[in-house]
Amino acid sequence: MKNLLNKAIAIIALSAVFTACTNDEAAISGTGNLGVEFDNSFAGNDLILSTQPNITSNDEVLKIEKIKYIISNIVLTTAEGTVFTYPKNKSYFIIDESNPKSLIAKLENIPAGNYTKIKFGIGVDKAQWELGATGQGDFLLEAQAAGMMWSWSAGYKFIAFEGMFTAPTVSDETSFMIHTGQTGTDYNYTEVTLDLPSKAIVRSSISPIIHVITDLSKVIDGTNKIKLSDNNKGGMGAMIMGGATLPLITQNISNMFTVDHVHND
Repeated sequence: MKNLLNKAIAIIALSAVFTACTNDEAAISGTGNLGVEFDNSFAGNDLILSTQPNITSNDEVLKIEKIKYIISNIVLTTAEGTVFTYPKNKSYFIIDESNPKSLIAKLENIPAGNYTKIKFGIGVDKAQWELGATGQGDFLLEAQAAGMMWSWSAGYKFIAFEGMFTAPTVSDETSFMIHTGQTGTDYNYTEVTLDLPSKAIVRSSISPIIHVITDLSKVIDGTNKIKLSDNNKGGMGAMIMGGATLPLITQNISNMFTVDHVHND
């Protein structure tokens, strides 16, 4: 009798485990949506265009009038190590501080899962550009309308960072303009991989938002310290769009993104 009772208890326990596993599997089936929100800042301060003075470690003061950048090739990884690559033809987004609607990259039909890592590119990868104008889909027109191309032959602008500055050696407000993209032998596309501080739980009924802080001070005040005043040729403005400085800025850009938190709503 005792053995029969023990067997019955064991069967009930196994049944409960099986049911729980089945319910868990059912809970993470299907697809959902996910947003990646880009919150532009400067050295820990929320970014305010045109009026806010932003001070670098070289005592240069920037008033940022424009910041746009291309985010691309988004890849998500679950806690179990499953990798989901967002469809390439949908994976190009222009983040524009002056357009609040652009600050969230909206991803659809993401496999349900508990995601712990995100990877993305800054700019348009060379393989995509080499498909030619006809291979760019709708994004070519979008980039042209946003001013994120020099010309087709010259390619995309990966970042457009513009405004006015002063420095210890530049007393009058002077324009600066930093555009990254391909220049000569340097393509200057880069990718970053970020761990999430908590899981992004994608379900058909849950659409998380990954909140990314973009610290724009890193563009010129990161690992590589760039003085705008050193690039102010003839006092006509600091125009950095090529040369040896641009790869240094690309290295800096790789470190300007961090994930602050995840909303699971």
